[in-house]
Amino acid sequence: MRLLIATVLVLLSPWGLRGAGQDFPNRPGSLKFAVIGDNGTGDRAEYEVAAQMAAAHSTFRFDTVIMLGDNMYGRQKPQDFIDKFERPYKGLLDAGVRFFAALGNHDDQSNRFYKPFNMGGERYYSYVKNNVRFFVLDTDLLDPKQLAWIETALKNSSDEWKICYFHHPLYSDGRTHGSQVDVRVVLEPLFVKYGVHVVFSGHDHVYERLKPQKGIYYFVSGAGGQLRKSDVKHSDLTAVFFDQDQSFMLVEIDGRDMFFKAISRTGTTVDSGTITR
Repeated sequence: MRLLIATVLVLLSPWGLRGAGQDFPNRPGSLKFAVIGDNGTGDRAEYEVAAQMAAAHSTFRFDTVIMLGDNMYGRQKPQDFIDKFERPYKGLLDAGVRFFAALGNHDDQSNRFYKPFNMGGERYYSYVKNNVRFFVLDTDLLDPKQLAWIETALKNSSDEWKICYFHHPLYSDGRTHGSQVDVRVVLEPLFVKYGVHVVFSGHDHVYERLKPQKGIYYFVSGAGGQLRKSDVKHSDLTAVFFDQDQSFMLVEIDGRDMFFKAISRTGTTVDSGTITR
């Protein structure tokens, strides 16, 4: 795979800057989805990110949002699901957008039964959209049963794109958490062996795109509600980062091309590019 960078408004792009911005092709029938992580605060910032997502949806009609864990912080009673999920994303939910959640370390395990998270009561699961198969993992508890499941699921997948997402990043330059090396040791060999293309994680409350590792593209998008300002230490792993405000991502996959944008709480595109298989 190769990566074409169309726009970077933040730091550390080894490919350089080209052009003033990138618009998605926004092609009929392409897969369009949004990415949020560490969002479930119920605070003003979460609502403002959600408003930017709704504004984007008016012209970029994504039908899916992948959630990277820590979907709920603090108390997790019925009213909290209203205040921290149903109200901020009401416009998207009313438009028929479906959210598919992974669990994070702040999420109650019982949240997998919350119907709008579309987890089917499972800690880990897989689903297909167009030519993409998504694999959703619970990195709080990578027990032998789950590891056997993900190896079998990856091995049996002949889908054109394989995308994994979960909470703890295999690679991250966040100072607070950083790379989850123990998780990397068990998952990365499977990802490499069975041809995973892209991995999304949260946990560090920043946006970061890592340089490809063993042919796989890694994104950290953990600032959908929480933020750790100036938390990225930017090592040799870092391609681009943004740690000055909350953010989310938009993605379009059409055939062999994956177009992506990271967008701040104020609506500024802070990173964008194209991955071509």
